[in-house]
Amino acid sequence: MAADVRDRKPYRNAGIGRVLRYFACGLLLLISWPAHAFLARPAVFAALGAVAKAPNGWQQFCTENPGECRSDGAPPRDVTLTPELLQQLYAINGLVNIRVKWTSDEELYGKPERWTYPLDRGDCEDIVLLKRRMLAEAGWPLSALLVTTVEEKTAAKGHHAVLTVRTDHGEFILDNQTPEILFADETNYHYLIRQSTYDPNVWVTFSPNRPITVR
Repeated sequence: MAADVRDRKPYRNAGIGRVLRYFACGLLLLISWPAHAFLARPAVFAALGAVAKAPNGWQQFCTENPGECRSDGAPPRDVTLTPELLQQLYAINGLVNIRVKWTSDEELYGKPERWTYPLDRGDCEDIVLLKRRMLAEAGWPLSALLVTTVEEKTAAKGHHAVLTVRTDHGEFILDNQTPEILFADETNYHYLIRQSTYDPNVWVTFSPNRPITVR
């Protein structure tokens, strides 16, 4: 089922709303011209596998922030994407990427892993959590905002976290390593696990099968 974000309260935080509107104005000229071609592409959705253990960082985050991890029990909903909502997606992605300087958990907290909301510094999981919260405050359903862990297709095979956004035009990836919003099949990542659409505390693997393409 697709969700129309326009039917929901646009922002719970008026300050964030003002900042996003100013930031979006600067992006308008950059992304408005390809929006219709972008939205005309085939919709691609990942093929998912079995239930997996949630990352330790997510479990720790939920212990500290239980209100952020509850399922609302509503059926999963994909966002009905419009050029205006695509602009909003770019605005929030760009604002967080600029606002938060990547910094390791070791440097910030003296431990290898800690998931939390960042202020001006944080690692990839922290940045994903902030994007998820800001999009939710802008009216996007949490069932369409899925924290996702990936492995880089390099010799180092470093682990990383991105935000998958489900829409009626397919799944998009928001990544702190690029200002671009990419279709899930356009990245250079091997996808590991992500939140399910029906419960943020249930995580699932990715099937080795090819993504499902809907035209």
